[in-house]
Order: sequence, then C-alpha cells, then structure tokens
Amino acid sequence: MASSDLVAQWQVPLSDGIYLIEFEHGTTTGKRVIRVNGKEIYRIDWMFKLVGSETFQLGKKKVHCAIFIQASDGFSYAYTLEVAGKPLEKFTESRSKIENTWCIPINGIMTRIVLEKDTLDVWVNGQKVESTGEFTDDGTETHFNISNQQLCIKAVSSGKRREGIIHSLIMNDAEIPPAVE
Repeated sequence: MASSDLVAQWQVPLSDGIYLIEFEHGTTTGKRVIRVNGKEIYRIDWMFKLVGSETFQLGKKKVHCAIFIQASDGFSYAYTLEVAGKPLEKFTESRSKIENTWCIPINGIMTRIVLEKDTLDVWVNGQKVESTGEFTDDGTETHFNISNQQLCIKAVSSGKRREGIIHSLIMNDAEIPPAVE
C-alpha cells in the first residue's frame, strides 16, 4: 500500500461495533480502495473517471454507505462519507438519539454495551445478547449477563417531554456513566 494514496479515514459507530473506514484514491490512475477495520472490501486499480462515488455495506445490519469524491481546487479532491443516506456527522448525531452506549471493564476486559432504544436490543462487543425486560413502578428494567456479571438497564421518565426517557446502566448497584463516541 502506498501511504500517499490513503486520502481519508472515518470512524463509524454502529450497534455492533465501531468501524474504521479507510479510503485510498490514486489521483493519476483513479485507483480506489476501501478498507473496513483493515480488511480490503473493494479495489479497482484503474479508472478513467477521477470523481464520483463508491458504495458498500457496513456491519451486521448491512448499513448502506457511500464515499463521494469531488474535485476541489486545482488537482485536489474532497472526500465525504455518507452512512444510511446521511453525512457521517448527521448519522452519528441521529444515532445518539436512538441508542445509548457504555464502555466498562468487566473481568479486566474493556466491554462496549449498546442499547438500541427503538428495538430495546442490547449489543455487547458487537454481539446481540439475550435480555429480559420487566416493568417496574418507575419504568422498565432490561436485565442481561456478561461473563457471569449481572447488569441492568433502567429506563425511567425524565418528567420532561423534551428529554423523554432516561436510560441508565447499573452494575453492582452502581450507575455507569455513558460513553462519548
């Protein structure tokens, strides 16, 4: 790999993991290479058209992605990534409204836990896990296990319409702060 051909990198947070997208563009040959987490998923070594787009799917849910190549000043180019039809920044912003993420060490291993608010699915390090939901006087609790460790996601009303429901991860009777991705 010629490091001078690597023109863009993006991190895309999905329920099943954080994906590193790398894009190579040969500005004389039109070469295009897409790598996801270091694995090459697309390559074309020669292309007459230097601008345009390349599409691919990402993650277990096969989220549609597109890299757009646009001419900039002179012989330079601008590269943008769209995920699920939205610019990466807008996609990430909208994901934060429909999922909560926590990163905590369990048995000495950093563990990423994601709650999809729309489906109430719980993902642990990229794997959907079995969970049990129950109604309580305050709201709901979703129980699940990681390495024989009991965890619970509590959902309670904020009492404010704009804030909606607040989700909290509880482990060993302690609330775990959400991760910032």
